[in-house]
Amino acid sequence: MAARLYIGTSGWSYPTGEGTWQSVFYPPGIKNELEYYSQYFNTVEVNSSFYRPPDPRVAASWARRTPVGFLFTVKLWQKFTHPRMYETATGEAAAVSLKDVDSFKASLEPLAGQAKLGAVLVQFPPSLVNSDRGRQMLGAVLRHFGEYPLAVELRHKSWSDDPATANLLRERNAAWVTIDEPKFAFSIATELPPTANLAYFRFHGRNAETWWSGDSETRYKYLYSTEEITQLAESVKQAGKHAGITFAFFNNHWRAYAPKNANDLKRALQLAFTDFPSPGFSY
Repeated sequence: MAARLYIGTSGWSYPTGEGTWQSVFYPPGIKNELEYYSQYFNTVEVNSSFYRPPDPRVAASWARRTPVGFLFTVKLWQKFTHPRMYETATGEAAAVSLKDVDSFKASLEPLAGQAKLGAVLVQFPPSLVNSDRGRQMLGAVLRHFGEYPLAVELRHKSWSDDPATANLLRERNAAWVTIDEPKFAFSIATELPPTANLAYFRFHGRNAETWWSGDSETRYKYLYSTEEITQLAESVKQAGKHAGITFAFFNNHWRAYAPKNANDLKRALQLAFTDFPSPGFSY
């Protein structure tokens, strides 16, 4: 199981703000954060790609700076999944073209070419329901990016209420992302059927009080307890029985809670891990 289990964090660079990782996970003076990070984890989820396709030269540098066997998963550009958010951020219409598809694929090729692309993460907003429009958006992404391993994060319960969703994902060999976050009336089911040879977990934290009112930092101010980590580990372990490769990422990034909990998960799964030398961890 250990050889095909990849545990890491959603993003690795949090240089500013109250929730910074500086002097917490990263000791003072560290210049190459990705290289440092890759000493402790064998994967990372790239989230900056949600805002714009990475420059292929930057993606190539990521591949060079990480060891053999290290895998990246890359979040799909918001233009494909969050059109309203894209329009608000850019002032442009979210009219997807084949040029957009080719641009994003070009950003993936430096990683895929070095066997360092683990999956493409397709995260849809909670507002995307299982409707004609929702199915059209999902189907388009599955068609255009089906050449890559796909992990699809659907967040509205209308998707898990419909058995056809799992059938569609199975047809495309796309993994259905299991998420851990605060639960609301519209939330997707907590247990989802396997749909691919890939299993994918995202742990966002359970900070229900400020989930909607907090900002991009405080929303993720949640440290999983030992008991909660044990529960998450069991879910990951069970998924590994059906999948050839399993990814698990912590997105509770406030003050480096994510790498702390990622190490906790490795410990709970009895995987080899290394404690961090930084004195900043005092929880």
